[in-house]
Amino acid sequence: MNFATIDKVLLIFFQELQNYFSLAGRAFVRIFRRPFYYREFTIQFDKLGFASLFICTLTGLFSGMVMALQSLIQLKPFAATSYVGGMVAITMVKELGPVLAALMVAGRVGSAITAELGTMVVTEQVDAMRVEGTDIIKRLVVPRLKAMLLALPLLTIVTDLVSIFGGYIMSAGYNINPVMYISGLPQFMVFQDLIEGVTKPAIFGAIIAITACYVGLNTKGGAAGVGAAAKQAVVLSSVMILVCDFFISKIFVVFRG
Repeated sequence: MNFATIDKVLLIFFQELQNYFSLAGRAFVRIFRRPFYYREFTIQFDKLGFASLFICTLTGLFSGMVMALQSLIQLKPFAATSYVGGMVAITMVKELGPVLAALMVAGRVGSAITAELGTMVVTEQVDAMRVEGTDIIKRLVVPRLKAMLLALPLLTIVTDLVSIFGGYIMSAGYNINPVMYISGLPQFMVFQDLIEGVTKPAIFGAIIAITACYVGLNTKGGAAGVGAAAKQAVVLSSVMILVCDFFISKIFVVFRG
């Protein structure tokens, strides 16, 4: 690979990056401008939020049970199984809950958004809307962005609560009563952990929505292009979620001192 090829690849990368953040900036600015498309927002919230409730609940339940099982195995030799509730809660609320919920939603919702918008692009519906003078970002991107900003934090809260309950189900088999299980929660968690557990999914939701809309609106190549775009959106969203999770955690650690 010569320098000309590297230069071309870097040029394309930074151009795509600029276009991505340009779309994100215009979408966030238009959140506060009329018209608000309440009906479209409600439809998207139902499709992106309530429809993902089952998979997030299932993920949270078994993740909590696995976390409790592993914690019990490690704590039992030290006679410290009473701390299992706090360990499950802190792990799920700060890290696994937001990340797992975001990855599940990215796989289910991100691909759906990309496929829907990509189909509209290849069938020239988006071009027709532009000819009519419709603001594409306001009409197609903003309702999905607002729906994800609201839906993913709520789904994460449900995932966290279900995971803590799943942890208790597993702990009950080791003769840990509910009072002992719940008493371990405040010993490990502080208020900042709850703030972190809600901030992360809000940022992850924005990443999923913007990435899916950007890839969808830039779809090319007909039906095959729609499938490739959906796969690309899921991969990009998942990688960006994991990368951003590290930096957000680092920021909270710095502020926590």
